[in-house]
Amino acid sequence: MSQITTRAALAAALVAFSACASGSKPSPAASPASDPRNNLKAGLFDAAEYQSNLKVVAKAVSPKGFLGITNSDLAFTGNYVIQGNYNGPVVWDISNPSNPQLVVAYECPASQNDVSVYKNLMFMSAEAQNGRVDCKPGGVREAVSKERMRGVRVFDISNIKEPKLVANVQTCRGSHTHTVLEHPSDRDNIYIYVSGSSGIRSAQELEGCAGDVAGSEANSSRLRIEIIKVPLADPSKAAVVGRANIFAGLKEPPRHGLSDADKAAAEQQLAAARRSGGFIAKNPQSGVDMIVPFQVVRPMLDSIAKARGATTANAADSAAARPLLQAAVNRMFANAPTGATNAAPGAVSERSQCHDITVYPSLGLAGGACEGHGILLDISNPVAPTRLDAVADSNFAYWHSATFNNDGTQMLFSDEWGGGGAPKCRAGDKPEWGANAIFEIVNKKLVFKSYYKIPTYQSSNENCVAHNGSLIPIPGRDVMVQSWYQGGISVFDWTDASKPFEIASFDRGPVDSTRMQMGGSWSVYWYNGKIVSSEIARGLDVAELVPSQFVTQNEIDAANTVKWDQLNAQGQPKIVWPPSFPLAKAYTDQLERKGCASGAVNTLRTQIAAAEKANGAARNTALQAAVTAAEGARGCDSKKVDLLKKALQDLQGAMM
Repeated sequence: MSQITTRAALAAALVAFSACASGSKPSPAASPASDPRNNLKAGLFDAAEYQSNLKVVAKAVSPKGFLGITNSDLAFTGNYVIQGNYNGPVVWDISNPSNPQLVVAYECPASQNDVSVYKNLMFMSAEAQNGRVDCKPGGVREAVSKERMRGVRVFDISNIKEPKLVANVQTCRGSHTHTVLEHPSDRDNIYIYVSGSSGIRSAQELEGCAGDVAGSEANSSRLRIEIIKVPLADPSKAAVVGRANIFAGLKEPPRHGLSDADKAAAEQQLAAARRSGGFIAKNPQSGVDMIVPFQVVRPMLDSIAKARGATTANAADSAAARPLLQAAVNRMFANAPTGATNAAPGAVSERSQCHDITVYPSLGLAGGACEGHGILLDISNPVAPTRLDAVADSNFAYWHSATFNNDGTQMLFSDEWGGGGAPKCRAGDKPEWGANAIFEIVNKKLVFKSYYKIPTYQSSNENCVAHNGSLIPIPGRDVMVQSWYQGGISVFDWTDASKPFEIASFDRGPVDSTRMQMGGSWSVYWYNGKIVSSEIARGLDVAELVPSQFVTQNEIDAANTVKWDQLNAQGQPKIVWPPSFPLAKAYTDQLERKGCASGAVNTLRTQIAAAEKANGAARNTALQAAVTAAEGARGCDSKKVDLLKKALQDLQGAMM
């Protein structure tokens, strides 16, 4: 979720750019207007629900002291899921996925408290001003304080019931999110890429922080990702070891303005403000009327009242302040922090910071979703990542997260338009906005292919935009599950990067029927056969795929043979399927779905079934017959046939 200063957020919300990007639009199977997820009944724990091609098997409610406090990201270790929460991490035991058990809720307030794991270590992000080095509540009141924690916390979770804080690594912009990198060439350390999108802290609070110089200068804290090294022999010595400028030379991208739904809502708000005597001025960039935030008006009212010896402003003071508003708004935009949306398209960008970085260690690559750009990185040197390519898109407002497909030939970026706290799935919101953009990776360059957005309309009372997700290891396909806040969760296929389509979903009605109130799925990931979702306002949901016209039971069974000891979705593991009959059956099902001749498919099924029932030499003979039979489908899909033959041959090898 994005957190921007009020002044910059105001500018971002009101500036309209006219540039548009070319590219294919989503092609949902049915019109969003007729989708059954539209207009579900509201409620916190009694909202109407809709499930399609998946089954929710558990709904765990956040514990006391954490319920009603924002739930954030997820990490997995063994049979445990660790759920970030703005009040501290919450650990659930999902040994029985249909009945998650609370293990511990550890109080340590901060935002966003995104979590990740590595063996016996847990890491947690802290960005806001309220985080303390001792994890105690109450925040820090002083403008400059050594008690403030903005960076990455390191915990020892050898005893997961009693997390032990072993290090606080302070960073100049705090840690909005972070990414754990287990580098193949370094077994003694792990690395953490820190994505900090908040303001740069004072050098008085943290030596070396410099926010008053251009990003191009070597000592600047702008345009940098901070890199932490954690010595595994002594994690308490974790420290920042590098600050990589991966943004050098990037230009300010063109961006879109408001959607039709936003414009209609803004007109309603303006009309209400005029009726109630609100303060209105012209946006100096767009020339349209805007409601002036009261924090801008208050100093004027206080000053006018004070000049006449009063402590409280009256109607006459309000009337006197109105002619002064325009000049104040002009100054507000002129003095907006570097990185606000008042930079002209084509100028050197000073606003790029990574919101999220996904590393793929086995390929030596990373994808940076970096506010104004999507970036492909070479991470062969973990402390000095280098940019291979960067893309921009006027349809994207805020590049938020990245996901590779399993073979590293495609990458998906999400756009958190509206920062996660706004409704962006209304009928008046374009399908390219707040969506995913899918690229092919060709010669280490990103080539745009299509957009994907959930094929449903959500109400103006539901924050809804693309957010966090992960691959589901269905062999031979690129299938992903993704959160959309109060748009629910969506499972979709993007094997053909030009034609993504939804195959399963789960959604609830809004938290509140009368106003926008935060809720929905912050993040959702596949882990060892289950789909686990962090529900912002409620707790934890656990679901599983069920067979449908889009996914067979064999494909689900093959996916479920993949087992991980730990998972951080931003540290993407290479998916490897162990030899199994479900794997061979899954590829056979896919040949049938492709339209291969029924005779060839039936022969394959007969041979595989015979092999599964046989033992010893008879099984080996039947498997060899299946390998031979697979050639009958080569004219239909040669690549799939090769995958099937390998799966059958691996089964033969597993018997020896």
